[in-house]
Amino acid sequence: MPTGVALRDPRQQLFDAAERILMRDGATGLTSRAVTAEAGVAKGVLHRHFADFDAFLTALVLDRIARVEAQGAALRAAAGTGTVAGNLTGALTALFEPVMMAIVVLVIARDELRTRLRAAGAARFPLVGEGTAAIAGYLRAEHDLGRLTPGADVDSLAPTLIGTAQLLFTEWRGRPEPEAVRKAVTTVLGGALP
Repeated sequence: MPTGVALRDPRQQLFDAAERILMRDGATGLTSRAVTAEAGVAKGVLHRHFADFDAFLTALVLDRIARVEAQGAALRAAAGTGTVAGNLTGALTALFEPVMMAIVVLVIARDELRTRLRAAGAARFPLVGEGTAAIAGYLRAEHDLGRLTPGADVDSLAPTLIGTAQLLFTEWRGRPEPEAVRKAVTTVLGGALP
């Protein structure tokens, strides 16, 4: 590897490399050596920016959690516009994109990563918990606007929507059609829509 070449954003370059490896080789193919090779950087670059490989993985997942939280804020801001089912269909499709699903598998596979994420304040089930909170926040906003029935149980609907979507995106070969996601959303919402 050449030395003395300035990297634009080494953390992001390493994160992008890790995501490509997860998509191509899965959680078992993700090693520090694989990440630096994929990023095209010297082996020491990762350890210059992170204490160890688990610290790198923790930062990777925290970066993804920040994206989920930003998506949640945008979804809450959309309350009162469009349709509830349409907004949720779009949000769940964006949330369960392939890299997110691969990172969820990584979190499940690595005990030390889960421990570090919890110590950093992540949900008990990192990424999925933050996604559930984002959906719940949106549903509460829609409930406050009267776009859900008065008795709608937001605290039950949010995890049910997340679980349904996660199974749909896990079981489908490729990506599910938007209409399949919309059908699942409207079925879960059932009597919660006026």
